[in-house]
Amino acid sequence: MSEGEGAAILGDMLDSAARAHAWRQTVVQAVCDVIEPWAHGKVLRATRYPSYYEYNVVSVEDEPGMTAAELEAFADQALAGLSHRRLDFDSVAAGEARREALVERGWLATRLLWMHHEASVVPIAGSAVDLERVPYDEVLDLRLLWHREDFPEHAGPEVLEHYGTAGKQVALSRGASVFAVRGERREPIAFAQLERLGTGAEISQVYVHPRHRGRGLGTAVTQASILAASDAADLWIVADDEGRAKDLYARLGFRPVCASIEFLLLV
Repeated sequence: MSEGEGAAILGDMLDSAARAHAWRQTVVQAVCDVIEPWAHGKVLRATRYPSYYEYNVVSVEDEPGMTAAELEAFADQALAGLSHRRLDFDSVAAGEARREALVERGWLATRLLWMHHEASVVPIAGSAVDLERVPYDEVLDLRLLWHREDFPEHAGPEVLEHYGTAGKQVALSRGASVFAVRGERREPIAFAQLERLGTGAEISQVYVHPRHRGRGLGTAVTQASILAASDAADLWIVADDEGRAKDLYARLGFRPVCASIEFLLLV
């Protein structure tokens, strides 16, 4: 690779990362009614949806020069009254430097990989299944099952609120479409959610019932979402950087552009 080619690739990656950041800001502005700056980022609140983790957050946008305990104390103050605390680090290095200490204090760490769709969709052999677009509420049981997988000890009315009423309102405000596969009894067994704002779009959720994994259903619902967003200027998906789904997304034409790390504490 020549020096010029390397510079062009780097420039393209930086441009994609900037567009990913702009997309994230667009989503925040569409949902959060409180966006307050602090010394190292912003405090985001969606007061209509207090149970929604993703939009009630302390965003850390640089190296804060604070210990894990100090960041936790700040989150306690900034997110007072909520049933969770959340710290989102734009800088993976800053987050990783505090990961061990935060995890020891009970926080759940998730390293995220932002990916941009840049290739034509080529159907993957064996992924052809019957798909349909369904109402948001149709896959509520799958959403709750997903939550129980991630947080087996966390239940209560706020969980139903998070995935039910509040989740539906947030999703519809972002122009959500849900694609599902049904089982033998016509119950949904896999789904993907596509959300749109302006000229951009994001596949925000992909989930397959544990008993039906390994059949290509995740591939199928993701492909359906990609095709539905074929007119979008940018299509994004966010993968667990330490999980396996990012490899599937790469096969479907998504390229990594930037990473972040988030910490969640349920109180």
